[in-house]
Amino acid sequence: MSRRAVVLIGPMGSGKTSIGRKAAKALEAPFFDTDIAVARVHGPIREIFAAQGEQRFRQFEREAVQEALSTDGIVAVGGGAVLHPDTRADLARHPVVLLTVDPRTVAGRIRGTTRPLLQGGDALASWQRVAEEREQLYADLADITIDTSIGHIRDIADRVAAWVAEQWTDDPAAQKGIE
Repeated sequence: MSRRAVVLIGPMGSGKTSIGRKAAKALEAPFFDTDIAVARVHGPIREIFAAQGEQRFRQFEREAVQEALSTDGIVAVGGGAVLHPDTRADLARHPVVLLTVDPRTVAGRIRGTTRPLLQGGDALASWQRVAEEREQLYADLADITIDTSIGHIRDIADRVAAWVAEQWTDDPAAQKGIE
């Protein structure tokens, strides 16, 4: 496989940005985060949701995903990017790492969050509902699944980087799997 974008997907709080950034650094590869790209161009995501709605945000997100997939680095997409059928079709042509996290662990990560889909009530219950709604979409796209619930972020990023390196070197031993 030639070197091309490798995509990190998963629920909110699974570590896509933090792990993606560290894995890209280890690989000396570009890192692209679609949420950061949207915010850079259109303003804070919570403000987009409030002023223009989720549908408009998803349009901005779709554009950012298309831009990101033209890179040859590590791409972290927002948790809801997989909702768009064209995005799913695009992701199917790239190696995809699904980062998962259990509810107990994510509770600490989302405490005090400003994430629009977790506002107005019990953030953990909202997270669980959203994660469950998207679970099958994530699973269908994933080439490998890595749980981020335990372990040091550096170790998790190293596992991601090692898997990505196998994909980029066309290693016949590289295979889909679950860790």
